[in-house]
Amino acid sequence: MSAILSADDLNDFISPGVACIKPVETLPKQEDYNPYEVTTEDKVQAQNPAPASISLTDCLACSGCVTSAEAVLVSLQSHTEVLHTLDSYPSIDIRSLKNSSNGAINGHVPQPAGAKLFVASVSPQVRASLAATYGISERKAGFMIEQFLSGSQGLRIGGQHNNGFTYVVDTNQLREACLVLGAEEVADSTANKSKSKPVLTSSCPGWICYAEKTHPHILPHLSNLKSPQALSGTLLKSVLSRALGIPPSQIWHLALMPCFDKKLEASREELTDRWWQSTETKNSSEPAVRDVDCVITSRELLSLAEERGVRLSSLPLEPIAPSDRPPFPDTRIADFLFPKPRRRTEQSPNAGSSGGYLYHILATEQARHPGSTISIQRGRNVDVVEYSLLSTSGENLMKCARYYGFRNIQNLVRKLKPAKQSRLPGAARRMAASASGGGEYTYVEVMACPGGCTNGGGQIKIEDVASILPQTRGEEVVNAAGPQGQKEWLKRVDEAYYSADSDSESDGDVVMTNGNGHAAGQVINGIDVSTVHDFLDHWASVVGVSLDKLAYTTYREVESDVGKNKASGKNLDDAARIAQIAGMSGGGW
Repeated sequence: MSAILSADDLNDFISPGVACIKPVETLPKQEDYNPYEVTTEDKVQAQNPAPASISLTDCLACSGCVTSAEAVLVSLQSHTEVLHTLDSYPSIDIRSLKNSSNGAINGHVPQPAGAKLFVASVSPQVRASLAATYGISERKAGFMIEQFLSGSQGLRIGGQHNNGFTYVVDTNQLREACLVLGAEEVADSTANKSKSKPVLTSSCPGWICYAEKTHPHILPHLSNLKSPQALSGTLLKSVLSRALGIPPSQIWHLALMPCFDKKLEASREELTDRWWQSTETKNSSEPAVRDVDCVITSRELLSLAEERGVRLSSLPLEPIAPSDRPPFPDTRIADFLFPKPRRRTEQSPNAGSSGGYLYHILATEQARHPGSTISIQRGRNVDVVEYSLLSTSGENLMKCARYYGFRNIQNLVRKLKPAKQSRLPGAARRMAASASGGGEYTYVEVMACPGGCTNGGGQIKIEDVASILPQTRGEEVVNAAGPQGQKEWLKRVDEAYYSADSDSESDGDVVMTNGNGHAAGQVINGIDVSTVHDFLDHWASVVGVSLDKLAYTTYREVESDVGKNKASGKNLDDAARIAQIAGMSGGGW
């Protein structure tokens, strides 16, 4: 497993607990069973209980155990797993599956046994991290990553099969779909009260795990929309499996993300083909196939390159030649995923560094009220910001907020916690008067990392630069380390993220058309809404699955036995051990 993922380096620790939430069955052995003995379930104990098997799927940033410590013991989702998979399976030759003249499937070309189709998706925060590290633009950082994953000078230089990734998708394209659907979800919840107010962002897996394990009263507020990472996985596996006539298990999807918690998201049982495959095509006896097979972070990408013997700085900073990239099997979806020329989308600092969900919702509502203005007010710290949409007469049309970092999330959770009922005289009046007003917001963008996704735990740190850059420049950057230096470094990453679309080498503005060739419709926040809907409708039609199953997910309360039997010496020892690991990792609140 990657050495990057270690207990003394991670900071996604949530809070100390005294027991793991994973249940361990402790029924007695059959030979010890006495049919005449009357007992209660809580007294039944196994003489030799089986050890608990902990994996990322079981250990999701909960308050019952330390996620980081358990994740260290799991050999899944690391750069070594990427190399192992690339070197263990031959690659499916897309060109041999497709008829070169009309793009139809040519079923007469057999593929090697166990062959896989390798695909990848890359987040803009990862590109920004590499851009700041190498002193290049975000756009060129994207070319660097694509050349490494797919080019002849990247991963393909080594391994038993010289494999690389056939398709590399920018998650920004799926983010557009998430933003459009997210704005519609909020509008529907406001009009039809289909969801508790406020609606809360659900794209941050650390925040979702925290809510599921510790605050189930939050679940009715969560947006049911998938994140761009999850939506990318569902899209690639559903479309490619249907178009190429191969099962989803033969498609291996790697996601490059800014934080370790995205590995936890990929492990969710809701994000598998079992949730979107039709019963006619899915055999219930077959194991579920994850939409995202592996997630690595920006720093792990560096380890992946080092392991393969590739210098990222030496790769061409230009896109892969069209002749070296096989065409995507569905042209209309290809036009959306790989637009030519590249579409320009807004990355305003006001939108934040986490995808701009809140900003797009405000912009959508603003478009419905011409002349309205957005008022921004900072809260108790830089990671709490309130937004108000004001009409021309000064009426407050919508109030939203941004809460980043677990310290601030705690305050939000307290505001939304239902008040305890009291039968004392005047209690209802006093509770109403003292209510903190969390329900005044229509939408809240919640992210676990202070500063947002560009500050994810898997991003390249200032201390890493010395081993990456030439000695002089590396020492110059590292000499500025420390709290202030880290702030300056994050500012540099943010600048790369926000300047993505002001790149002097960008292809300029383009006139978009929808899939039918007609002029595009309303453009909000740089996103053509009709183009997005045309893409989504076509996707659902191609795979024969409703958009409700493709684009949305569910959440569930997870019961924990944390806090029970606190007098137990073992639990006290566990608490001390957890607190020690938390201190090592610098985590906690």
